[in-house]
Amino acid sequence: MPNFIRLILGFALIGAAITLMVIGYWPWGILVILLGILFIVTFFYNEKMLMAQWYLRKENMAKAEGMLNLIKNYKSELNKFQFGYYHLLLGLIESRKAPMKAEKFFKQALSYGLQMDHNIAMAKLSLAGIAMAKRNKREAQMYLSEAKKADKNKLLADQIKMMKDQMGMMDKAQQVRYANR
Repeated sequence: MPNFIRLILGFALIGAAITLMVIGYWPWGILVILLGILFIVTFFYNEKMLMAQWYLRKENMAKAEGMLNLIKNYKSELNKFQFGYYHLLLGLIESRKAPMKAEKFFKQALSYGLQMDHNIAMAKLSLAGIAMAKRNKREAQMYLSEAKKADKNKLLADQIKMMKDQMGMMDKAQQVRYANR
């Protein structure tokens, strides 16, 4: 169902609910208001993406990927502010299967824009990990510092510290290799 139809249907249901309440059918009016609010909420938050997030939290990657695969054309089914989150979810799922292939999804998520700082930090931290795996230290440090700036609530502070420690160990291993030559 196209998004604008959900919005129109939601407001029509709220109007019908108000009418029901005015003529004295309060229980039905409350029920219809709740249904109208549900339609309006699904205009702003796609139910397939909400279910995919829920499955991701439950560590059920197959079902999360299945929910995202139900979105055939994300540009027509989602609002513009959801494009970044769609790609972020795809990147998180892909990073479990093939981490190097997830890079494009995280970059697309950042290019479309994410509203929440901790999501930006998560995407940049993931990109830093991919850059480290590619042995691109400069890019990894750049993404890591950007992730630290974006993580204002310190939700990813432990992961950022662990990644910095790993980069330090990479430096030591390279120094030992060069010293042995």
